[in-house]
Amino acid sequence: MMPVDQSEALENEWYGVRHSGEIPEIALHSAIYYLTEDRNGPGMVLGHRQSRVLVDAADMRYREIILRDLHQKNRNTAAYRGLRRSIVNWQRYEVFCSRQSIDYSRFKHEVAAMLLIFLVKEIVDVERSKRESSINCTFSELSGFACHLGLVNLSLPESIRSLCRQ
Repeated sequence: MMPVDQSEALENEWYGVRHSGEIPEIALHSAIYYLTEDRNGPGMVLGHRQSRVLVDAADMRYREIILRDLHQKNRNTAAYRGLRRSIVNWQRYEVFCSRQSIDYSRFKHEVAAMLLIFLVKEIVDVERSKRESSINCTFSELSGFACHLGLVNLSLPESIRSLCRQ
């Protein structure tokens, strides 16, 4: 096996985690395994700082995919997965943050604001007959998400129910 530049190997794995698919935590663990245990990997012993670089990449990727489905500009693109996917990714993100001891309180406020903006724009566009609703989750799921984010105490306004899936 050829000698491996460890900083280059770490950078390559960072890139893979940062630009991974829908579940960044899997990419994170795959990268750590490759760097430390895989017989074809560089056999590194990752220090806290090196591990943190990879964890931060997964954190950034989670944030990116959660926000992707809350941006109205993405509603008509192939990348858009809908609010249901944003809810699922949020739940995964919370578990990830708990495991990695990441404070996500500020990001939670950003997600809440993005959801509110999304809902306002969705209501206006549907009422003006510019489009059909793109909300792909139930009213209960959406209300639970909004409540969890601190947007509402119990439930979203009933006027939003008609935009949701039954």
